[in-house]
Parts: sequence; structure tokens; C-alpha cells
Amino acid sequence: MVTRALRLWLGVVLTFGFTLAAANDASAQGAVRGSLALLERAGAASRDVGSAVVYLEATPHTAPQGRDGLATASIDMKRREFEPHVQFVRVGGTVGFPNSDPFSHNVFSNSALGAFDLGLYRSGVTRSFTFPRAGVYAIYCNIHARMVSFVVAVSTPWVATAKDDGQFSITAVPAGTYKLHAWHERTPEVVREIVVTAAGLSGVALTLDARGYVAKPHLNKFGAPYASTRADRY
Repeated sequence: MVTRALRLWLGVVLTFGFTLAAANDASAQGAVRGSLALLERAGAASRDVGSAVVYLEATPHTAPQGRDGLATASIDMKRREFEPHVQFVRVGGTVGFPNSDPFSHNVFSNSALGAFDLGLYRSGVTRSFTFPRAGVYAIYCNIHARMVSFVVAVSTPWVATAKDDGQFSITAVPAGTYKLHAWHERTPEVVREIVVTAAGLSGVALTLDARGYVAKPHLNKFGAPYASTRADRY
């Protein structure tokens, strides 16, 4: 026979279990949502806020939970452009660079984080590089000077790119305290500490200051200026 005391104890245990499970489920489904704005010089229009990358860095007090993935990514080459212009991947992940143009490309980076040169290769070929350290890698083509892309290698599963209107959403974020990073190629990185509840966090508003940006031509893989800006060698 189940005594009244035992029934009460079982009720407490079951209630606590259901409450804990619900909290864990809510934590797993929490999302961080917000918007980015670019502060431009007077009269300049923001057209590239969609190339911003937002990611969360867990603090020492936040359990290192989260989704896996982001181990592979791709940046295609079409019409003498890298597509997408900005890509992210986990540290130690690999990015493939397929050549979809009818002529050759030579993908390279002179980044201090991990320089590489994939050499000259023709249409239909894909070559890849594994990104060893966290940070931003500028990617170029040694044949076509105007081709520029960026790979953002992160040591976190909580990362997203902004939409063209500046809105962003990072899903499946466990409750805890994080450093929110926002990076854009034309601005200093913005870092803000946030607290995410089991229900997530909405209404995060960030402004990135692009007023000090000055465009400069990059060098080729030998560290010298491009001999020509013409893009018809191949």
C-alpha cells in the first residue's frame, strides 16, 4: 500500500523532474535576436550590413553546451566574385573553394592567423583549406584583384550572419552569460556582455561605426601590387 507520505514525496519528485525537463527544453530552444545598424559618414548609405557576423562567446560560468556542426563550409567563385562575400566556420573547420567560372582562379590568404595558397586551378575544380585559429581571414584571388572574401573562424556553435535589413537570430542558445561579438569588415568589432534566459533574449540593438573606414587596394600573394586590374587573363 502506498502511504500518503510516499504519495506526497512521489508528487514532489515528479513535479521537480517535469519542471527541470521543461527548463532544459526551453534552454535548448532559446534564441538571441536583435538588429545591427551601420553608422556611416554623412550622406553615405549602408548597403552591406548583411555581411556582418554575430557570435556568442561563452563565459567561464556558462556550461559549454550547444549544437555541433559548422565544420565545413563553401565559398563559390562565380562571375569573378566570391559567393558568399563572408562565410563563417568553426575553428579547425574546412572551407571549400569551388571554381564555377569558365577560367582559372588562384585563391590565397596572407593572414597571420594561417596564410595559404591554393594555387592556380581551372573550372570545375574545388580546393580547400582548414582554418586553424579563431579570427578573420581575408581571402583573395591572385589573378583577379577585385575578388575579396572573408572567412570568420569561431570557437563557438552560436553564430549567424545578419540579414540585409540588419536583423539577426542565433538559435538554440542555453541560458547563461555570454559575450556578444559583432564583426563587419568596415568597422571595429563590437563586444557586449549579455544574459540569456531559458526563453532567450530579444531586442538586442547594436551600432557599428563605419565612419573611419578607408578602402585600400590589397597586395597579391607575393606581397606586391597587382600588375594589372584587368580580369581577362584567364
